[in-house]
Amino acid sequence: MAPHYGETWVYESLVGGIPGLDLSRAAAVAIQVVLFQTGVLVVGWYYGLWSAVVAGTVAVGVAAAGSVEMHRLGDGNRALSTPAEHKRLLFGSSVEIVLGLLAFIALVTYLFVWNDVLVTRLFGSTPPVAAVYLALLILWDLCYRIGTSWWSAVVALWRAVHVELSTSDRARARRIDAENVGFSAIQLVLVPFLFEDPILLGAVVGHVVAVAVVCTAAILLS
Repeated sequence: MAPHYGETWVYESLVGGIPGLDLSRAAAVAIQVVLFQTGVLVVGWYYGLWSAVVAGTVAVGVAAAGSVEMHRLGDGNRALSTPAEHKRLLFGSSVEIVLGLLAFIALVTYLFVWNDVLVTRLFGSTPPVAAVYLALLILWDLCYRIGTSWWSAVVALWRAVHVELSTSDRARARRIDAENVGFSAIQLVLVPFLFEDPILLGAVVGHVVAVAVVCTAAILLS
């Protein structure tokens, strides 16, 4: 049975809630990859930004892997015999959107106000509008995944403290929490492009470490 909206990530609701459009998850992820990657290649070719194409391609791959993981985490959490309060807190609150938006605003502020070295290195001293638009679209996608991983970790810790699970569900919950660590660790693929920017490097690595710490605590307390 398909999950009820309010028990899904906002991403899942968008994919499955468009009237007249009945896409499988694999098809939705494939369309995402094709559209993003085509945009990266076309913009890179038109403006001669081949160094940005490599970074863009990796980012598209990270976003696609994140989409797959969001479906897996969503299914796993919905399968737990937890009270409605847990599902409502995890999915219905849409806090992952807020956290993703805060991360995105912080990133844009940093890139265009505080330190534009990375932007200049990828797009030149006068970045083309189309390239910046596409880059921001992909970066938002990545930030949304980060927000989802953060919120999943926080709710996992809440669940471990406040919800008593059966033996089988306890083992399943621990696997879900371990997978969330892997979900966040996908972002580490971007590290090679951040070596010259210690602040962004620290932010990405710090995000993974923070999720790992909180999820480990949830696993130990389950």
